[in-house]
Amino acid sequence: MSGTINKVILIGHLGDEIKMHYFEGGNAIGRFPLATNETFTNRQTGEKVTNTDWHNVVVRNKLAEICEKYLTKGDKVYLEGRIKNRQYEVEGQKRYTTEIHVQEMTFLSTKKELNSQAEVNQQPSPQQPNKPVVSKEEDDDLPF
Repeated sequence: MSGTINKVILIGHLGDEIKMHYFEGGNAIGRFPLATNETFTNRQTGEKVTNTDWHNVVVRNKLAEICEKYLTKGDKVYLEGRIKNRQYEVEGQKRYTTEIHVQEMTFLSTKKELNSQAEVNQQPSPQQPNKPVVSKEEDDDLPF
């Protein structure tokens, strides 16, 4: 195989609000942490163990603006992107970070969506009779 692949697929929950940075010329970058969980049962103790990994996610331009508008902390998303390693300096100290640069994203659930569904479910529905009403004509068509 002559080529290489750098592709990441994640499904997780936003760990914080999206932090936006706008540039001259209309470009934008949004950053947010994404939590993914792995749950397994410890064979020795029998207890369930959950490990959470945090990912630094970067979205750009129009996708960043859409994310800022519709996503909030706790929302579940599916994303595809590339792993990028970056180096920067803080007070003369070299720092390194690994980021996921998103190319495609799908919103799986948003808090706004969940809240509106909860309101619909809490509204009283018209009373349904406990037993269905059966007419005599329907009784005659029964095979037994």
